[in-house]
Amino acid sequence: MRTVDVIIPTFKPDKKFQMLVERLCRQTVLPAKILIMNTEQEWWEKASFDKTDLERMTDECGIYFEVHHIRQEEFDHGGTRAAAAAMSRADTLLFMTQDAMPADRYLVENLLGAFEKEENVAAVYARQLPEKDCGILEKYTREFNYGKDSLIKSAEDLPRLGIKTYFCSNVCAAYDRAVYEKLGGFIKKAIFNEDMVFAAELIRNGYKVAYEADAKVIHSHNYSGIQQFHRNFDMAVSQAQNAEIFADIPSEGEGLRLVKGTAVWLCKNGKFYLIPKLIWQSGCKYTGYLMGKNYRKLPQNLILKCSMNKKFWKNKKF
Repeated sequence: MRTVDVIIPTFKPDKKFQMLVERLCRQTVLPAKILIMNTEQEWWEKASFDKTDLERMTDECGIYFEVHHIRQEEFDHGGTRAAAAAMSRADTLLFMTQDAMPADRYLVENLLGAFEKEENVAAVYARQLPEKDCGILEKYTREFNYGKDSLIKSAEDLPRLGIKTYFCSNVCAAYDRAVYEKLGGFIKKAIFNEDMVFAAELIRNGYKVAYEADAKVIHSHNYSGIQQFHRNFDMAVSQAQNAEIFADIPSEGEGLRLVKGTAVWLCKNGKFYLIPKLIWQSGCKYTGYLMGKNYRKLPQNLILKCSMNKKFWKNKKF
């Protein structure tokens, strides 16, 4: 069985993060190490969860628990994860976010098992199930992006799946460390999408990316339209900055398919009153995406207003 280290970037972690660690300690396959890349040490020291309890739990089940603190201005979606990966010697790197909750005891086991399903699988990402308080529109989006059927994707799927061929999510995703290092790992300066950029590199180099529907985490957000705008702006900036990967397979078609599918689902289920909200949120997403794709044409002050990740632009030439 492969060895695995879990890497979790944290910022102002709370008791939900403690529950995440507790559930990792109950997995049928235990990680060798849980490596935390925490932003802002001061918050960690006064956090509401019991840090001694975390250390006790991990110690009892033989998991090495390690915390590294960085300043907020040092955090980067790609660079911070890459720094953590360099500290691991496990066969597999499992990246999670602090709000991704294992849905059962078989998350790690099912992720690792997916590497053996086909030759050349180098990355596996988990299914994301909605939280109990998840809004109806977001719940459909979870089902659209994370269906009940597992899938293994390769370069042969580009004509059929388009941009979704490269889809991968570091909310919960595992990577073969040897291949990760061979291809140089995550880009060190990333506003967003470090997972998809690396997944694209894998596929362009003859490897495969697996979606494992039996590996499940509970994770969703109830973003407002404005938050969707900021998120999609950053997503599009990342695509514009990696044009060699994304130029030939734009995301617009997949976005339109999601909007149409959501509208049909709402009508079939008698949720007509949510159509205006769908139109508003979809408009915010598309406007953010369009502006992000063309961010080089925008003035610096407008870019900063549009971006969710304002720290990314510090000391950056516009």
